[in-house]
Amino acid sequence: MAVHTVLFTGDSITDSGRRDDPDGLGDGYVRRLATAPALAGARVVNTGISGDLSSDLAVRWAGDVLAHAPAVLSVLIGINDVWRRYDGAGRVTSAAAYESTMRDTLNTLSPDVRLVLIEPFVLPADPMQQRWEAEDLGPKRAVVRSLAAARGAVIVPAQDILSAAAGREGSAALAPDGVHPSPRGHQLLAEAWLAAVPPEWLRP
Repeated sequence: MAVHTVLFTGDSITDSGRRDDPDGLGDGYVRRLATAPALAGARVVNTGISGDLSSDLAVRWAGDVLAHAPAVLSVLIGINDVWRRYDGAGRVTSAAAYESTMRDTLNTLSPDVRLVLIEPFVLPADPMQQRWEAEDLGPKRAVVRSLAAARGAVIVPAQDILSAAAGREGSAALAPDGVHPSPRGHQLLAEAWLAAVPPEWLRP
């Protein structure tokens, strides 16, 4: 019987220290999902890399995604495509460029792969981040939703869910710097993922 691999990839939110973790899972939402009963019997793999943009993920896609032949693939990438515009690097990734990179990358997947796309998100921690949604992140989130619809993928509406929780608990409790989740933020992200993904996708 083929190994039922559930693979998570993306940037630092997925990485979450996994390269210093003997289990290779990190201490974020991936670890929480790896120990969830719904994924019992699956081989959970984390190939997130901190700092990655969508273009960086595309470069390592063959080795870090395709080589593992995942049955289920979960992708969360895009917040660095936004952040680099504002952090002094001045590196602008347009929504069109982001869409092209994501589409070309996802088109290399076998039709049998069950795809989960987590939309990038921000919980503004300062006035600059309050501009991100309208100026940059919003169009990229729209790209993720459009690609999910076109490919029959599951979308995890992370922005909506975390923003609603931030209204109750405060943004700082979920992502102190606006981007990287706290333990509570990672727990909510894991719960959102489980709520969105059909249980039958996760069974070997």
